[in-house]
Amino acid sequence: MRLGVDAALVDGRIVPGDVEIADGHVVGYGLASPDGRGLAAPGFIDLQVNGFAGIDFFEADRDGYRRAGEALLGTGVTAYLPTFITAPEERLVAALREVPAENEGARILGAHLEGPFLSPTRLGAHPTAAQRDPDGALLERLLAAGPVRLVTLAPELPGAHDLIRTLLRREIAVSFGHSDATADEANAGFDLGVHTVTHLFNAMRPFHHRDPGIAGAALARDDVVVQVILDGVHLAPETATVVWRAAKGRVALVTDTTTTPGGRTADGVLTGSTVTMIEAVRNLHALGASLEEAVLAASEIPARVIGEPTAGRLGVGLPADVVVLTDELEVERVLVDGADRLP
Repeated sequence: MRLGVDAALVDGRIVPGDVEIADGHVVGYGLASPDGRGLAAPGFIDLQVNGFAGIDFFEADRDGYRRAGEALLGTGVTAYLPTFITAPEERLVAALREVPAENEGARILGAHLEGPFLSPTRLGAHPTAAQRDPDGALLERLLAAGPVRLVTLAPELPGAHDLIRTLLRREIAVSFGHSDATADEANAGFDLGVHTVTHLFNAMRPFHHRDPGIAGAALARDDVVVQVILDGVHLAPETATVVWRAAKGRVALVTDTTTTPGGRTADGVLTGSTVTMIEAVRNLHALGASLEEAVLAASEIPARVIGEPTAGRLGVGLPADVVVLTDELEVERVLVDGADRLP
């Protein structure tokens, strides 16, 4: 099957020509395409989705995951991590047990635990009563409950390094966030093998010229991927521009979508966003990122964070999870395993 496009994004460069798919995989690109339209790009990967299309993943059953996953396809997302914020152990365990191994919409690559091992001073909208200091036994119970793929924690907490070592040994990605870490504390954690931070600048120690904190430490290193929410609310345009210029090539877009209208609590605390991934791609492109760079920030770079070597990429032999974009950066077509998933 030919996609009928006039170009494809392959390994970070736009290659003119059509794309051919067979048996769920890409088998060719750069093919003759006299009447082709649109750009074939790797499907987007979202590392932080609290809920979507009215579905709160804390309450979702299999049908809820199906509906949310199908709605995510319309935003270009072909794979994602349902995300669970700080909550009592029994609620986290129950939610993790409901995460399906397979989904009829966007692929589920595992769950993201955003807590409960977070700084009590940087919780944001996370419930204070459910915050926990690092606890190896609790972590083991959570890991046993469901397919945890990514854990956000605060590296400065006593015992955090033991949890980091446990998670990395099991090939579960670790991200630093909701943290009051100094730059030294952040760097000590990065040196253990952690290579990403959750929603940079949000719910973390503020950057100061003599105390750059975790944000400054992350931006100063070449081996740390910074996740950002580009919804025009979580980061000022100037801040987002500074992040891009400092960390081009290691910025991962996340949506942090939530079912809370407006993404705020009643007292105005940010609880997430309502931005979609294709909107975040357009926002990054508008900041000055090239089209190729903006798309990779939503695909290959998030895949790198969780160690998915075949996801977020388009190439011969790779799974055909593809989004076709118009010249206006609208989602025109989405394929998962080579099958069209949009009406």
